[in-house]
Amino acid sequence: MERPSLEFNLPDTHEEGKLYVVDSLNNLNKLNVCPAESQRSLADEEENTDGTGERMAGSNTGNQSLFFITFILTLIVSLALVSFVIFLVFQTRNEVDQISSRLLSEKKNIEELKKINNIILKHLNQSGIKE
Repeated sequence: MERPSLEFNLPDTHEEGKLYVVDSLNNLNKLNVCPAESQRSLADEEENTDGTGERMAGSNTGNQSLFFITFILTLIVSLALVSFVIFLVFQTRNEVDQISSRLLSEKKNIEELKKINNIILKHLNQSGIKE
């Protein structure tokens, strides 16, 4: 019977260990080099990032909220523009209706004037007055 091998291939764990050591050395160097006031900001930064570089998630959330706000503002501006265009369409339609009603009334006036002109011409022809 064969005995199973107890060797594990864990290259990822080894790489993560190296990164952790380098990160720890960098933090230690910052603590030794930075003045006492900066140590507080470093501690705050570590609390915000949990020491694993999760600060990008907060930045990503900020970008998403900025995108969302921009998107909402764009929608509001688009809605305002569409509303303005609809208002202009209704105003134009009202103006066209008014003009067409004026044209119809003027057409009726012109027809009445033609009738009156014909009546005057008939009267002049009957009375025998010629130019």
